[in-house]
Amino acid sequence: MADLLLEIFSEEIPARMQKRAAADLKKLVTDGMVEAGITYESAAAFATPRRLCLSVIGVLEESPTLREERKGPRVGAPERAIEGFLRGAGLTLDDLTVRDDKKGQFYVAVIEKPGRTASDVIAEVVEATIRKFPWPKAMRWGAGTLRWVRPMHSILSILSKSEGAEVVPFEIDGIVSGDTTEGHRFMGNGRFAVSSFEDYEAKLKAAGVILNAEDRAESIWADATNLAFAQGLEVVEDAGLLAEVAGLVEWPVVLMGDIAEDFMGLPPEVLQTSMREHQKFFSVRNTKSGRIEKFITVANRETADNGATILAGNQKVLFARLSDAKFFWENDLRVSLEDMAVKLENVTFHNKLGTQAQRIGRIAALAREIAPIVGADADMAEQAAKIAKADLSSEMVYEFPELQGLMGRYYAQAAGLPQEVANACEMHYSPLGPSDDVPSEAVSIAVALADKIDTLTGFWAIDEKPTGSKDPFALRRAALGVIRLILENSVRFGLSDRIEDGFEEHRQPTLDALERKVYVSILNDYEQGVRVSEELVDLVGTRGGKDAQNINDAIPLQIKERHIRTSAKNLAEMYRIQKSGTEWRDHFIPARGNLIAFFHDRLKVYLKAQGITHDVIDACLAMPNNDDLTLLVNRVTALQAFVNTDDGVNLLQGYKRANNILAAEEKKDGVSYEGEPEIRFAESAEEKALFAALDAGEVAISTALDAEDFSAAMAAMANLRSPIDAFFDSTQVNSGNQIVRRNRLCLLNRIRVVMHKVAIFSALNG
Repeated sequence: MADLLLEIFSEEIPARMQKRAAADLKKLVTDGMVEAGITYESAAAFATPRRLCLSVIGVLEESPTLREERKGPRVGAPERAIEGFLRGAGLTLDDLTVRDDKKGQFYVAVIEKPGRTASDVIAEVVEATIRKFPWPKAMRWGAGTLRWVRPMHSILSILSKSEGAEVVPFEIDGIVSGDTTEGHRFMGNGRFAVSSFEDYEAKLKAAGVILNAEDRAESIWADATNLAFAQGLEVVEDAGLLAEVAGLVEWPVVLMGDIAEDFMGLPPEVLQTSMREHQKFFSVRNTKSGRIEKFITVANRETADNGATILAGNQKVLFARLSDAKFFWENDLRVSLEDMAVKLENVTFHNKLGTQAQRIGRIAALAREIAPIVGADADMAEQAAKIAKADLSSEMVYEFPELQGLMGRYYAQAAGLPQEVANACEMHYSPLGPSDDVPSEAVSIAVALADKIDTLTGFWAIDEKPTGSKDPFALRRAALGVIRLILENSVRFGLSDRIEDGFEEHRQPTLDALERKVYVSILNDYEQGVRVSEELVDLVGTRGGKDAQNINDAIPLQIKERHIRTSAKNLAEMYRIQKSGTEWRDHFIPARGNLIAFFHDRLKVYLKAQGITHDVIDACLAMPNNDDLTLLVNRVTALQAFVNTDDGVNLLQGYKRANNILAAEEKKDGVSYEGEPEIRFAESAEEKALFAALDAGEVAISTALDAEDFSAAMAAMANLRSPIDAFFDSTQVNSGNQIVRRNRLCLLNRIRVVMHKVAIFSALNG
């Protein structure tokens, strides 16, 4: 066995590409080796700004010899068939053997493929990997044809054994593989040879390179938190920035600097975002005041002045960056949120759904409708909705889009608006994902629901639904947001009603424009002496006959147009009503059902993570009021808990037995046994006991359901288990007495009817 060490040394690899590149290198090389018959025990890949490295342990030194037998044509087959077989096998006729089978003799080619050394295989695999490496962006340099993310300088490729290391020889565009590499750009001492991975890692560290990105990240975080702790401060956690910075340096040196007092008035998030985006600095926070007072930067080398020059240069650049942020902040504070919102009239949300300002108008109307349901003040919810997206036109959000919403809160607070309104500006975007916080203030809930419902109903109205894996407008996320807002705040409303409200908000401007167009068309026709069109008269029917006649009669009399405006307005309004009804029936009612089904699908995904099975959800979806998601989930949760108990399992078996017998007999007899069973035809004690249990159970279940106490309903239903089991154990349903038989089948139907008050048990598995 041998160990492979491969390093591809180049100019700086972008930090965002390093992790994926290391994984791709490992996969491509190891897959190629295995495919060629060279197996291994384990492999690990590493990346620094200037190198990709792969270590493969326990490499087979030679691939096994392969022996393959190919059955050929029969002896005496046409010459062309035999020649074709020989060409495919790469043999001559003398190399073939003859075998016998039931149909006679046939040729067999025995092909042996000798094993190849690991060195030969690896050389071939590495060259192919480098030439087809899947960089997101690659470049060429010099006169060669090789493409790599940055100019490549050298390739280290060795196989280490107990007796020493040998180079895996190959050449790519003039770059010859070898056993040498170099360390840090500034702290290293030129090239050096290595003999194994351990030797390589140790010599790199001595030359100012920490190979493992996780080790670099741990070093950065430990040094940064220690520096901050020593001054009674804390570093703001930012896992993404930490990973990025670890990919920018080979020898991290952590330095802490001051933020000028000029910028202490900026919101902490502005300081943090500006430093992270532009300078890759960590923010250091005062735990008592919450202010960002210092920053952490990570240098890539040690210096004689312990980083003082580096820190001074960084502070100078930071001052300029934060000066820009302060300029944006102060300029934005001079503009009211209402004036910011006006600018959104020139910002298109979607070419079929209008501008951002039009969208805000719809959201405000929806928020006002939703507010009383969630316990919010309607005026305050409408006010919050009207300014919630105003910060999209601010200079700060233009520079840092990720601050949208948050800056709206700061601007609303600065304007002296109620805190609930300010909070809604920030929180109405939430939740953005399955783990994001859900707003809990009533005004924020109302605006957040309105925002997401407007998005969903808008795209459903223009038939832009998600398809397969494509969801360019994040509609699945919006639906999950609505579900979480409703469930985690126990909001009670029919989702169908809110969807209809959303559709109405979207279609009213179109209907208004249609009415105006018809009105103007009638007046224009009148001016030219053209009668009201028969199509319009037919559409509005007898209700508009008088108005159409008034206009038509006025044409020969040359009456002034102003005298027929009322009739024209009436006709246009009736035309709008008729068109509106047709459009609602043909388009929006199907769209509403489709959107409700989409919500239910998203709900299944959400509940699956909580241990709720799809069949339980389906059993409850078939019940009334399934668009009241809070009610639906309460029912689902109780049913899931019930079917997980012994009583639930056994009662479900009893239900299935009753349902199967009933279905079979109804099919055989061609009749439905939905009649009311009569206790006077009951013969056995167990049969009479089941009558009594169903009577008592139906009352108890109905009472519990009226109170929306689903646990009590399940408990009442559990009491049916024993009487149903006893009935089936003692009673033959298909009695020879046809009256008794019919009564017992109706009794089975009664079991089904009573249990279906809770859920449709036929949808359950088991």
